[in-house]
Parts: sequence; C-alpha cells; structure tokens
Amino acid sequence: MNKLIDVIEYMHLVGRSARAASRAIARASTAQKNAALFETAIALEKRDAHILEENAADVRDAMKADLSAAMIDRLKLTSKTIASMANGLRQIAQLPDPVGEITSMNTRPSGIQVGKMRVPLGVIGIIYESRPNVTVDAAGLCLKSGNATVLRGGSEAARSNQAIAACISAGLKAAKLSESIVQVVETTDRKAVGEMITRPEYIDVIIPRGGKSLIERISADARVPVIKHLDGNCHIFVDEHADLEKAVRVCDNAKTRRYGVCGAMESLLVHEARIHDVLPRIAKIFADKGVEMRGCERTRSVLAAHDVKPASEEDWSTEFLAPIVSIKIVTNLDEAIDHIERYGSHHTDAIITEHWSHAQRFLREVDSASVMINASTQFADGFEYGLGAEIGISTDKLHARGPVGLEGLTTQKWIVFGDGAVRA
Repeated sequence: MNKLIDVIEYMHLVGRSARAASRAIARASTAQKNAALFETAIALEKRDAHILEENAADVRDAMKADLSAAMIDRLKLTSKTIASMANGLRQIAQLPDPVGEITSMNTRPSGIQVGKMRVPLGVIGIIYESRPNVTVDAAGLCLKSGNATVLRGGSEAARSNQAIAACISAGLKAAKLSESIVQVVETTDRKAVGEMITRPEYIDVIIPRGGKSLIERISADARVPVIKHLDGNCHIFVDEHADLEKAVRVCDNAKTRRYGVCGAMESLLVHEARIHDVLPRIAKIFADKGVEMRGCERTRSVLAAHDVKPASEEDWSTEFLAPIVSIKIVTNLDEAIDHIERYGSHHTDAIITEHWSHAQRFLREVDSASVMINASTQFADGFEYGLGAEIGISTDKLHARGPVGLEGLTTQKWIVFGDGAVRA
C-alpha cells in the first residue's frame, strides 16, 4: 500500500477515534477532568529526563537542518519549562468548568422554561509549529472544556511531542478516561494536515498556531471552521488630550517589553498637537533601546535629531515582531481611526487620552478584537484578562473573538423545560 493511502487511512482512524472520544469527554465530570490534568502534570515531572532527551534529539536535528535560531529557541525545552507546563495544567484544573452552565432561563406564557446551556464544541484540531509546550497547553484546555482534540505539531518537534503525548495518555488512563480524548498525530507527513482541515465529519473546528503562511494555507483550504488571527499589527493613538507620563510609559511598554508577541505595538499614531512634548520623549526611549523608527515625512522632520527612516506603504500594515516601529502624525481622532481601519489587523488597538468622548468613540468605532484606553496593547492575553490559559487569539468575529480560553472552546445550545407542555 502506498504512503498516501497509509496516511489517509491513519487520519481516518484518528478522526473516528476522536469523534467517539468526544462523547466520552462531554459526559465526564469536572472531578474526572481535573484528575486527568493533575495526573498528566505528575507524569510530566516524573518523565522529565526522557522528555529532555527526546527534545535534545529534536534540537540536534533542527540545527543540522539549519533552522532559524528563533525556531530552535522555541523548540528547546528545559527542566524549568517542563515544570512550568505541569504547573499550567494545575492552574487549568483550578479554573471553573464552563460545561453545563445554564443561563438566561425565563418562563414563557405557554408555561415552558427556555434558556441556554454551555456545551463543548466537540472535536478540536490544533495545528502548530515548533513549540512543544503547545501540546500540553492545548490538551489541557481542550480537556477541561470537554472537547476531544487532535494535535498536529511540526515535524521539527516530533520526538518531543510524542514524549509529551505519552504523559497525557498516562494522565487520561489514571483518571479512567479514554486515551483517544487527546491524540497527537504520529506522522510528520504534511498530507495529515490536509486530512484534518477537510474532514468536518471528524473535526468541528481547527485552530492553527504558527507563522502567517501556515495560517493562510489552512484558512484557504479548510472545509472545517477555523479560529485564527493572521497578524498583530497593533496601534496606539496618542490623542491631543493624552497625559504625557501615561503616554510615554504605555508606548514604551507596548513596544519594548517583548518584541516578538502578537500584542506588541507596531504602529504609533500621534496627534499633531503633541509632537513637541510626547513624540520626542518616546523617540528618545526607542533610540536608547535600539528600536528602529520608520516615520511619515512630518515625523522625520520633528525627529530630525534621530535616525528615522522613511516609512513605506508596506510598513504601515506590517507586523514587525522586531525592534522596529512605524510612526505617523495625524491631525485628529478621525484620521487615526481611518488609518487603523485601513492598515490594522483587527487584533488590538489603544488610545491614550483623558477625553471621555474621544475614548468612547475609539471604543465604539475601532473594529478590533481588543480595544483599550490608557493601557499597553501587550495586555492582550488570556491570563491578563482573567481567562487563565489561552489557546490563542482570534481576530474573527465568529465564533470566538480575542483571547480564546475555556469559554471560547465551548458553545451554547437552547434548552427547554416543560411539564407535559403542548403548543396551542
């Protein structure tokens, strides 16, 4: 039998197992799910040496294959990161279980009671690159939210992911749950991804985590609904009514706290009334920290003392994920909002202002998953939002938007209570 048939048959087996397992985990109790999380955490700690051994082999192969230093850094595990993964599972276990929550109950004139119940999505497929810790995070969140999951990591982390998968299986077995509830795809053949994203009979939703090219490919080819974001081109607009110290502190943090995260500020918009106090202060901080500035013509003129490169049309819509920032001077709030709508990625955008009406307009009119007032865009994170761990951030409007935590991995269905009720 040729390789193509083997992969297809294997993925059908995985899909059928996941669909059957989704019914088992949907009826599992909160105590049983939490037990699986705790037992998996224990298994990770006990098998620390083996996981590190397998990870070291992945890292050696990645270096031989000349993968980028950034990818190798994301791939590498340590005892500290394994301990953190285990603690993350324990934290998920402490979160409230969303499954079964009943809301909006009301009694109709007919006598029936109508409301909504929160239920799992079913089977979640997660496709990701490099980071083996995603295997644990994704498994934990899907398990707690009552979903079965099929995880397909990158080939560069194959040994690490399988070593972690063994710990998850041990945790499920110890909690007397089906080991098929979490399946880590064993084949590194890319055709497995094609099967995952085109089989709605097996998988209810796909969540891709990785580079833009991966997410674009999955979004274009998928027949299964996708929860995703492509870019994090986040903006901060410093309004004419901004507090100077707040503006400087927030913009510094939003750009320089971490460069390679999707919530980092990539574009700074400054009202023309603030170009002589706010802009030079921020620019000095960027210059001192080695942030390359690319600006409009007016920005370059105001910041002539700094080496500000001309901003291209492409720069305004680029997620740099690096110590680079684009800066534009705008004449008013309307121009700022128009710029964000034209070039932004609908991820996270913020305004710095003490003007209530301007803040409210910004909240209403900026069409992004997270919109902030006087706060760093780097707060766009499930943990910071009080959601606990997150599976990712969605810039879609349906079904989930913003950081996707446990509630984002569930949906609601209508429920009706009657006592022999019949319709007139």
